[in-house]
Amino acid sequence: MKKDKQTTHNSWQDTVKEYAQAIIIALILALFIRTFVVQAFKIPSGSMIKTLLIGDHILVNKFIYGVRDPFTRKEWVDLGEPERGDVVVFIFPLDPKKDFIKRVIGLPGDMVEIVDKKVYVNGKLFHDPPGVQHTDPNIIPGNVQPRDNMGPVKVPEDHLFVMGDNRDESFDSRFWGFVPIKDVLGKAFLIYWSWDSQKMSPRLDRIGDIIH
Repeated sequence: MKKDKQTTHNSWQDTVKEYAQAIIIALILALFIRTFVVQAFKIPSGSMIKTLLIGDHILVNKFIYGVRDPFTRKEWVDLGEPERGDVVVFIFPLDPKKDFIKRVIGLPGDMVEIVDKKVYVNGKLFHDPPGVQHTDPNIIPGNVQPRDNMGPVKVPEDHLFVMGDNRDESFDSRFWGFVPIKDVLGKAFLIYWSWDSQKMSPRLDRIGDIIH
């Protein structure tokens, strides 16, 4: 009888050990995926309306631009750099504890100019994607603030000029400057869930939408 009890006890210990190992491996794998492959983010503000709405939950491809040390941001593997028009998540230059999401407008070496709300890159009109909107018909002079008129400015080496698609209500490179490419966390590519907090209901029609 004692032997049977010992066998049962050992069997129970082995089962607990197996479950513990499985959980640890799953956690390590999840952490690896979140750090280097794909990460989920929630949209908290309206700076990217109509492309992204408050309450959209998105997936960000963290592998597309390469692999970096998550602490020092030093590049380990180079797989390319952001392209003009990409919607990217990055570490906010004025507060490293915050992540921002905007659209890439200017690449390193580009000349960016805004004239009466129209954006020009290297002297050519930047063709806005469908999600871009203007909510204020007024034009603010550049000597008052850079929202509607600014530049031209040259994007520094290894930096990006970014703007929100909700152009009149976005706090972006027009106001605080450029984003170091090393601080880009990845490219937004999919809305996997969306919740309308005002109506207290999901936006089912947005689930699965590709972010352009």
